[in-house]
Amino acid sequence: MRQTATTIILISISALAGIAAEWIGLPLPYLLGPLSVTALIATALPAQLPTGYTFPNWLRMIFIAVIGLMIGAQVRPELFADAGRLVASLLALVAFVGLALAYNYLIFRKLGGYDRPTAFYSSTPGGLYESLAMGEAAGADMPRLILQQFLRVIVVVTVLPIGLSLWLGAPVGSAGGMTLARPSVPLEVLPVIILASAIGIVAGKVLCLPAGQLTGPMAVAAALSLTGLWPLDIPQWLVNDAQIIIGTALGMRFTGLSRALILRGLGLSLVSVGGMLIVAALFAVLLAPQADEGFDVMLISFAPGGVTEMALVALSLQANPAFVTLHHIVRILITVIALGLTPKRLRRPL
Repeated sequence: MRQTATTIILISISALAGIAAEWIGLPLPYLLGPLSVTALIATALPAQLPTGYTFPNWLRMIFIAVIGLMIGAQVRPELFADAGRLVASLLALVAFVGLALAYNYLIFRKLGGYDRPTAFYSSTPGGLYESLAMGEAAGADMPRLILQQFLRVIVVVTVLPIGLSLWLGAPVGSAGGMTLARPSVPLEVLPVIILASAIGIVAGKVLCLPAGQLTGPMAVAAALSLTGLWPLDIPQWLVNDAQIIIGTALGMRFTGLSRALILRGLGLSLVSVGGMLIVAALFAVLLAPQADEGFDVMLISFAPGGVTEMALVALSLQANPAFVTLHHIVRILITVIALGLTPKRLRRPL
């Protein structure tokens, strides 16, 4: 009973943190707000939690499926209407992922001193949930892996929108009031969302997809959208709820981390993300004329941040969010494939 009460209290605190983060204009407020406040509780007030408390994994999995549906729903036929100009940039993503993995592995293995699986799965330039799931199965140090993966997203989705806002003289991203979800979706669609989530989770498990609770629903939503059978509209409140639950669950994984470890992780992340953004900028300069897009649009298409936030930044730039979203979905797919093709000696314990 105390475990359930603790979960309810944590979710309530996280919801308030999400509202506060949105009010002050943080990117991904309903993810980063809950993550920050629960990580603070886990690291500063662990004695206040029940002995052996863990956030319910089944609840986390349900809402990860919602995020998968939202991402998959962005895969629409218009994404491929002008496929010719996409070829060069999509192929360049293969090189970007390979360079990012190699560079980051050296940073976390040599500079950070992490063990092989922790260094390897901390190195991925995308596929956050897949990296966490596969890293856990490989025996990675989960507090460090979660720390590095979320610091990657936090640094990118904080620094890049703020930098673009200063450059353009106007706020971008969720700080600019943009959203991919629908604010007013009738409740009648909820049974369809629930059914699609259930089918996706089962399919992901049966097909042994990497992080199947995310990629299964993502594939179902993409299939429904591309075929036109039933394009899904995900209500904004449900997306916010999903981010609150996921942020709370992952924030609680920081239990026992010291301030020194967090600061060290932040230093490694700044070196890692800084290098990836330099590579992304070089690709953006080279590919902008070929893709007939501006440098800023190409930069956010290659930036190793969250799919949602980068698409929101694209909306603020009056760019095609489908163009940006496709690049990020492909980046995630390439990353997941790369995780499986990389020699096992680089991602298994000594």
